Amino acid sequence: MSKLVTIFGGSGFVGRYVARRMARAGWRVRVAVRRPNEALFVRTYGAVGQVEPVLCNVRDRESVRLALQGAEAAVNCVGILAESGRNTFGLVQHYGALHIAEEARAAGVARLVQISAIGADIDSDSAYSETKGRGEAAVRESFPDAVILRPSLVFGPEDQFFNRFAQMARFSPVLPVVGYFTRFQPVYVDDVAAAAAKAAMGEAAPGIYELGGPEVRSFGELMEEMLEVIGRPNRIVLPLPLALGAAMGTVFDLVQSLSLGLIDNKVVTRDQVRNLGRDNVVGEGMPGLAELGIQPTAMEAVLPEYLWRYRPAGQFYEIREAAKRLRP
Repeated sequence: MSKLVTIFGGSGFVGRYVARRMARAGWRVRVAVRRPNEALFVRTYGAVGQVEPVLCNVRDRESVRLALQGAEAAVNCVGILAESGRNTFGLVQHYGALHIAEEARAAGVARLVQISAIGADIDSDSAYSETKGRGEAAVRESFPDAVILRPSLVFGPEDQFFNRFAQMARFSPVLPVVGYFTRFQPVYVDDVAAAAAKAAMGEAAPGIYELGGPEVRSFGELMEEMLEVIGRPNRIVLPLPLALGAAMGTVFDLVQSLSLGLIDNKVVTRDQVRNLGRDNVVGEGMPGLAELGIQPTAMEAVLPEYLWRYRPAGQFYEIREAAKRLRP
């Protein structure tokens, strides 16, 4: 019988790519998610019965224990960018990682992979980064041989970064950007998945890896590049001071709080602004994709493949532009 891997958050943005890679490698894949009925699409990643979603909430230790039964390896892809209801940073990113690490050790799981983030730091003033750091510490204490992956900004067809701003650019002549000069090192989602799969299959030494792509760009430069890809270079990218962003985040956070969570702050939070005040690039001397034998994928090779839908003429944009150039 083939080996079993449990992927927590295996139907999410990064998790689905990890699940697909593990299935292609011949593993049985258990996708542990809060809403299995919404994750049925993962079954198509393998043969009948090879990939199965199961009910699990990382906040609940017992459900984590059940999800790990019989697993040879485990990958934790669970994370949130903003708090909502009971899904707080502490419960999801700290205690969720703690539950997985402790239960993986108790279950005799051979390998554990924790997807963290560049900037994870228990002393950070950002709740997101602080709890990512506490999650890492919990994993290292309970499972010293774990592999911890810290990606920079992750991009790909289902991302909530380029897709979000490209959608805004369809209708707005101005793109306001908080943290215009903050630098990122965008990494392709399938490269992150390849790293996680290698670690889960025992092809990576234990430790922390920081994952970044071949390009380092400021937030503003990323927006300019995205606008070129979608054929809307006439849009204005407007830098906003961090102080103004923090004020906006305070207002939107207050609205969410006063509405008792009925209105989610999907614009910008105070915590996100704190993170935007720091560069998000691979640290000097940190092992990364190269040490894992993975060639990083350039943005220019991927962005046009999924951002074409935001072009003025969609998939026919390049044909229309070529026709313009041929006119006398």
